[in-house]
Amino acid sequence: MAKQYETVIGLEVHIELATKTKIFCGCSTEFGGAPNTHTCPVCTGMPGSLPVLNKQVVEYAMAIGLATNCKITQVCKFDRKNYFYPDNPQNYQISQLYLPIARDGYVEIESGNGKKKVRIHEMHMEEDAGKLVHDEWDDTSLVDYNRSGVPLVEIVSEPDMRSAEEVIAYLEKLRMIVQYLGASDCKLQEGSMRADVNLSVREVGSDTFGTRTEMKNLNSFKAIAHAIDGERQRQIELLEEGKAVIQETRRWDDNKEHSYAMRSKEDAQDYRYFPEPDLVPIVISDEWIEKIREQQPELRTEKLERYKKEFDIPEYDAEIITESKHMADLFEATTAICNKPKKVSNWLMVETMRLMKEHGMEAEDLKFSPENLAKLIELADAGTVNSSVAKEVFEQIFLNDIDPDVYVEEHGLKTVNDADELRTTLEKVIADNPQAVADYRGGKEKALGALVGQTMKAMKGKANPGMVNKMLREMLG
Repeated sequence: MAKQYETVIGLEVHIELATKTKIFCGCSTEFGGAPNTHTCPVCTGMPGSLPVLNKQVVEYAMAIGLATNCKITQVCKFDRKNYFYPDNPQNYQISQLYLPIARDGYVEIESGNGKKKVRIHEMHMEEDAGKLVHDEWDDTSLVDYNRSGVPLVEIVSEPDMRSAEEVIAYLEKLRMIVQYLGASDCKLQEGSMRADVNLSVREVGSDTFGTRTEMKNLNSFKAIAHAIDGERQRQIELLEEGKAVIQETRRWDDNKEHSYAMRSKEDAQDYRYFPEPDLVPIVISDEWIEKIREQQPELRTEKLERYKKEFDIPEYDAEIITESKHMADLFEATTAICNKPKKVSNWLMVETMRLMKEHGMEAEDLKFSPENLAKLIELADAGTVNSSVAKEVFEQIFLNDIDPDVYVEEHGLKTVNDADELRTTLEKVIADNPQAVADYRGGKEKALGALVGQTMKAMKGKANPGMVNKMLREMLG
């Protein structure tokens, strides 16, 4: 009988914090920017420059720690992790090994196997390294230090996950918590959330771990899922052939859907960690923890409960809307203006989702204002515009956040509710379509639809469809 294998997975997740300035200097953390323009002597590792800790980094880290059920380390400090690499200008990285800011937490995930707690071993604060840009054409490597010194937290899980599905559920839960806290935008494609996957396999029923490998360079949930499946297969094949899995760091190539060895895995002692001499320990008082706890925003679970009580919208809608803090904020702000939660929810669930898919956008990228969506809902409700015009106007709001009142006025899109004008058009349509008129009078209900269509066309889509229908039936007897 073939052996059955179980996959054992732990993650190291790096999250860039949303501070305006870097962790140890006053340079901007903004993404983009010409190479080496967001830099100074501190973040480029010039001799004699000294780090000064950004307080906001500690507060964001505490907020994430509390939201993931961790214990906050009330006396924590920084350490030097020494390694030589071109994108690491000091030849060491300031990180935390001995006393990280938070530890022993968990997040609860839900997957096909039901609910489960994934334990968090620890979370530490550190600075990011620069970025190497390899130019294939010139066969050179250039270094950009803009990212160097951007504040990170690294969240290290216990090896509690058993499948790609559980890993994605864990990452989505973490991302949602951090976005709700406003501590990071967690955009994988911009590198503000990155995950390294530690994976090993073992025979089902065994309680000893296999040899693990670590996979880097994973910048989308799809790549993570593919890499997990690929690495699981690779390790099982080695074991089946009687070979050993080597502990090493591997790099995932998304185009080739294949991983290859980068280097044999170092252990902590290879980094010669020692306490960072230029920074004093951080002492976190009970009062400071309480202050951060009180400032914690409403997280998704609480929000969902409140939506059920407060707004009359389907549970499915509430779940989709609250998946993104930005979408939930849009929903609440629009509802506060027009007081029509059901209609707001419909616009977000149908048209907004459709346009997001069409433009390959995420909820965090939505730029339109609640004021303009509320105005459109009022226009449609009052019958000032009909439903097809409303959709056309919404597309402009979605793309350019236009004022719907002004747009409707300028483009002459108001619904024609003038009975006399309508009657004149209907008389012409009836005269021009004798066959459809005869069919309708002969009992073919469908023929009426054709006449309504002709009328809407003649009035450039601006007639009130209900009114057209009603008057046509009257005129045709």
